[in-house]
Amino acid sequence: MDAEVTIIGAGVVGLAIAAEVSRHFSSVFVVEKHEKFGMETSSRNSEVIHSGIYYRPGSLKAILCREGRDSLYAYCREREIPHKRCGKLIVATREEEKEVLEEILATARANEVRDGRLLDRQEIAGLEPNIEARYAAFFPSTGIVDVHALMQSLENDAAIGGTEFAYNCEVKSIAPLQGGGYRIGILDADGGTFDFSSRYLINAAGLSAETVARMAGIDDPSYRTYFWKGEYFALLNGKHKLIHRLIYPVPELNTTGLGIHTTPDMTGRQKLGPNTIFLEDGRVDYTVDPAHAEDFLEKTRRFLPFLESGDLAPDQAGIRPKLQKPGDTPRDFLIREESEHGLPGLVNLVGIESPGLTAALSIGSYVSELLRQNQ
Repeated sequence: MDAEVTIIGAGVVGLAIAAEVSRHFSSVFVVEKHEKFGMETSSRNSEVIHSGIYYRPGSLKAILCREGRDSLYAYCREREIPHKRCGKLIVATREEEKEVLEEILATARANEVRDGRLLDRQEIAGLEPNIEARYAAFFPSTGIVDVHALMQSLENDAAIGGTEFAYNCEVKSIAPLQGGGYRIGILDADGGTFDFSSRYLINAAGLSAETVARMAGIDDPSYRTYFWKGEYFALLNGKHKLIHRLIYPVPELNTTGLGIHTTPDMTGRQKLGPNTIFLEDGRVDYTVDPAHAEDFLEKTRRFLPFLESGDLAPDQAGIRPKLQKPGDTPRDFLIREESEHGLPGLVNLVGIESPGLTAALSIGSYVSELLRQNQ
């Protein structure tokens, strides 16, 4: 075999897998179609380190988020990666929303997140005097991280472990080999083609994960990915100084999104987002519609009463690769070693949306263990 392990995709999850797998396997190879790491979902998100409070107890999202949160904080401290445990408030502006907060707190406790508590109006004012809320669920363990610095560190770790990176290289074919392993066809930036063999193959291709799975021969409706766009607007006119934490509304139905919320970054900027736009045609679209600023204001003024027209400017947009379409109930991460599909040594990661960033290190360990079980 030309490589022992090949990882398709150099987003934060692919990099975390590479860093971990390179500790246990020789000849690890990462293939990425873009010119550098993290050019899609990994660099177009809220950069939040989630506590693990929304997900079905016992699900991969719940387990890997909780484990990943603790690992990520420890890793950031060790590597001096900019991060901040700023805390998060989920706010109820109407009396009937208090029940939703209590349900979130109960799910959090079931997921072994024990730092959450319900605040009243006076306690909220003590933390965030400029917001409006009757009640809030407060989670001090939620934070933010400089995702680019994190990805750079993971790439360095993987390289030190012997991982080789092939950027500007797109996977065009995957063929199982008799006796085990895979032959992978590549299109490079110059239009040239080449192929190589790999004993193990990990599909961490993010937005393209469903396509890669089909390329390998898996035509399973449960792998169908739906794209949901989220836009962000930057806070202007000094309004970023009026809030200090992550401020979220109660989540949307079926947690299609967590609602338009405030997101500080490590430079002190604040942005609002993301909204939730279903991309029915599946086309990747990173434009931000300036006209949506009014909708952002309408949705957030009830808990950010200081916002006025002219306080928002288009910032960025990202795409969530979900396993649910409108009206569906939430789906768990799909992380599967594919022996049942007759493809031993292939691991697919499909629908890795939030909390994929928080869970990245624990996903790396989980996938590495799947490979070692298959040795």
